[in-house]
Amino acid sequence: MEHTQSEINAVQLRYTGVGVSPGRVIAPLIPMAPPVAAPPEGDPLVEEVEGAVERLNDAATAVKAELKERAERARSEAAAEVLKATSLMAGDKALIKNAVKLVRNQSLSPERALWDAATGYADQMRTMGGYMAERAADIEDVRARIVAELRGMPAPGVPQRVEPFVLAAEDLAPADTAVLDPDTVVALVTSSGGPQSHTAILARNLGLPAVVAANGVTDIESGTSVFVDGSAGSVVTHPGAEHEQAVAAWHEASEQLANFDGRGALADGTEVALLANVGTADDAQAAAAAGAQGVGLLRTEFCFLGRDTEPTVEEQTEAYIEIFKAFGSDKIVVRTLDAGADKPLPFLTDTTEPNPALGVRGYRTDWTTPGVLARQLQAIAAAADQTEANVWVMAPMISTAGEAEHFAGLVHAAGLKVSGVMVETPAAAITAEQILDRVDFVSLGTNDLTQYTMAADRMLGSLAELNSPWQPAVLRMIERTAAGAHAASSTSGMHKNVGVCGEAAADPALAVVLVGLGVDTLSMSPRSLAAVAAVLSRVDPEQARTVAQTALDSTSAQEARDTVRAQLPVLEELGL
Repeated sequence: MEHTQSEINAVQLRYTGVGVSPGRVIAPLIPMAPPVAAPPEGDPLVEEVEGAVERLNDAATAVKAELKERAERARSEAAAEVLKATSLMAGDKALIKNAVKLVRNQSLSPERALWDAATGYADQMRTMGGYMAERAADIEDVRARIVAELRGMPAPGVPQRVEPFVLAAEDLAPADTAVLDPDTVVALVTSSGGPQSHTAILARNLGLPAVVAANGVTDIESGTSVFVDGSAGSVVTHPGAEHEQAVAAWHEASEQLANFDGRGALADGTEVALLANVGTADDAQAAAAAGAQGVGLLRTEFCFLGRDTEPTVEEQTEAYIEIFKAFGSDKIVVRTLDAGADKPLPFLTDTTEPNPALGVRGYRTDWTTPGVLARQLQAIAAAADQTEANVWVMAPMISTAGEAEHFAGLVHAAGLKVSGVMVETPAAAITAEQILDRVDFVSLGTNDLTQYTMAADRMLGSLAELNSPWQPAVLRMIERTAAGAHAASSTSGMHKNVGVCGEAAADPALAVVLVGLGVDTLSMSPRSLAAVAAVLSRVDPEQARTVAQTALDSTSAQEARDTVRAQLPVLEELGL
């Protein structure tokens, strides 16, 4: 690549954030378009009331339909789930009803009425913290889209370009991130957001290099050439020859990682099954094609989101069968419905809870609405009977041995053989031995386990350092879980499997730590399988334990990550 004299003379600036998806690229940086401006304060109604109300309802309906259509075009199930949930917000009856009241009672324009009603909702969510604070950004995205529709303007979103570019934003709304075209958007950089934000998770699903919480990147002039390193978490303006060499090295390493042979193992042959996180039949088929050794997390929310009523047992059974078929007789770990918090369902959850992240969600919905879980287990059992799949079933948000025992009873009553629980709370990690006296396996959901252990909202860029699975306290929780599983295995005479299905498993360096802590299986986006397999194959069990102890002895997430990476030169060799 040749450089112009102006580029050579330009001042090179470096921005540092959190690397959340590996990869190195050089391309022009293009910022998101300015947000939709708020209508004037007290913007008066200048049309007939009923006509204004009709126009408001029509705009909300149009936005809801457009978001549903985006969900159908989404490139991943995770994206589709987010878009379906966001479309429900656009059609939220309470939101529209409040906006209509402002039109009728205060004679506000439809634009201003909708803006005020949505802003009130978003402000309430932010005060709740946790998952509901996360949804505030989604409400504001819906607000902007409906106001743009009312004004007859294009919806806010990703710039449309033919040439490849790096997309920069304060943060990305799920509706934008979910339909990114990786042929043109070659990397994502944001000034806010955290390692478990929608932007980070969907970037990993799409295989896009991404850096979040990089303060100042939105001030970079549009069109400026930048170097993005999604592993190191750096963005450099006006890149030079050394950056071009780094990109070339990454492409060479990527070719080495292009294929996964379907076997996860350490250097001495110790097996570490590498599984996939999936949510639809298409996801399952893609994961099978990528060589995944099974499914470590089947998200079942896809059957429920975007509906006003519970799907029938027959509808669920049909959906599960299509997924089970993709893996033949391989293991498939099914997570029962994880409703609540960021996944509200009108027929199951209470959106008025003051703190939904700590409220009735996941398994706990069976306390308030019994029957939904039993019917889902019935559907899973029916699908298992009609396929060869080795089906394991686990419940989210279980914190006590008593809850685990009750869930195991429901699983066995449905005719399913293997029961387990998600370890997402410190309570579950600390009492893992007692929980595993009641169930057959556990799977660590590191996204929520990190959030709850560190008391840090996973969406806040300002808390990105706290909300990292590299935090020694989080690693201690994982160590405690594995130790509990070992003790329960010794007592029962049966191996109690410990898996990780959170985003931590997709980090090759952290994967070595997890195995060293005693984790048996790792589940991740299919795109991460080859890289994790390549790194594990160069490490023996003793080295994994040594590396894990180094991380445990660290005093911060950054220190843990840096010291571990320094002990694994294969990461630099492969550009990871």
